Amino acid sequence: MLQPKRTKYRKQQKGKIKGLAQRGSQLAFGSFAIKTMDEGFLTSRQLEAARVALTRFMKREGKVWIRVFPDKPLTRKPAEVRMGKGKGAPELWVAVLKPGRIIFEAEGVPLATAQEALRLAAQKLPCRTKFIVRPDYTE
Repeated sequence: MLQPKRTKYRKQQKGKIKGLAQRGSQLAFGSFAIKTMDEGFLTSRQLEAARVALTRFMKREGKVWIRVFPDKPLTRKPAEVRMGKGKGAPELWVAVLKPGRIIFEAEGVPLATAQEALRLAAQKLPCRTKFIVRPDYTE
C-alpha cells in the first residue's frame, strides 16, 4: 500500500473539500485517463485494488501513471471506547479528491483495451469517474 515515508505531523484534521481541482486536471503523460467527478477520500487500499485491476487487464503492456498519492492520515478510535480522551491513532492513508482530478493515466495500448482496463479500475473506486482521451490522439 502507498503511504508517505515520513511526515511532519502524525495526525491531521479532515478539513473540507471545496471547489474543483485546479492542478492535476489535465492529461500530462498518457493518452487515456480516468478523471473523478466527485469529491472525497481515496484510501491506499482502494488505489492499489484499482491499479492491480488496471495492470492485470492490460497484461503489463503499455505504461500506467498514478496521479494521486495518499498522504493524509485518517485516525480512528478503537471499538467500544467512550467519547473524549483525545484523538484516535492514525488508521489509514487517503488521497484527497476534488472533482476533475485525474487518478490514472495509460499509454501504449489500443483505445478499446485502455477503455476496458480503466473501466475495471474505476469500478474499484468510491467515486464516479469519466474516461478521457487526449484530443490529438490517433490510432
